[in-house]
Amino acid sequence: MANWCSNTVVFEGKPEIIEQIQQLFKAMAVKEQEENCGQLPDFIKDSNGDWLFDIYQDDDVTGIFQYETKWSPNIEVVKNIADHYGVEFTQEYEETGNGIYGKATYSEGILDDVCLTDEELEQYHYDEETDTYHFEGETYESDSEILETLLKRKLSFL
Repeated sequence: MANWCSNTVVFEGKPEIIEQIQQLFKAMAVKEQEENCGQLPDFIKDSNGDWLFDIYQDDDVTGIFQYETKWSPNIEVVKNIADHYGVEFTQEYEETGNGIYGKATYSEGILDDVCLTDEELEQYHYDEETDTYHFEGETYESDSEILETLLKRKLSFL
């Protein structure tokens, strides 16, 4: 049984190209429902199992897509989509069960992937008795804000 990695991708480019990507993701979402299995664009042949599952996009928002992958993000697949359409992207991903939390950007042909290390993830801890997270003397109900803070700090040093 796979652990699920949550992905949010924002594509940037000409509006007519982003609309084509919208249609691609809508078609994959429909096909996923029909076939009950992960999807890839037809132009991607070898993905090492990096299929998209539970594909979702808000009809009111253009160019932003959410989906799940097994175990880790599928950055190479997203890069292939971006190259195919000539666009750029930002991909945020997390699978905290395996200590995966990061952000990939692809701009002007350069892919930059920044993720938190085990050492960085060890800066906070979970208290089972109180069902809270503790980080730098503060208490949190969820680790989301902590992870976002740690990633922002790391990105600011690059």
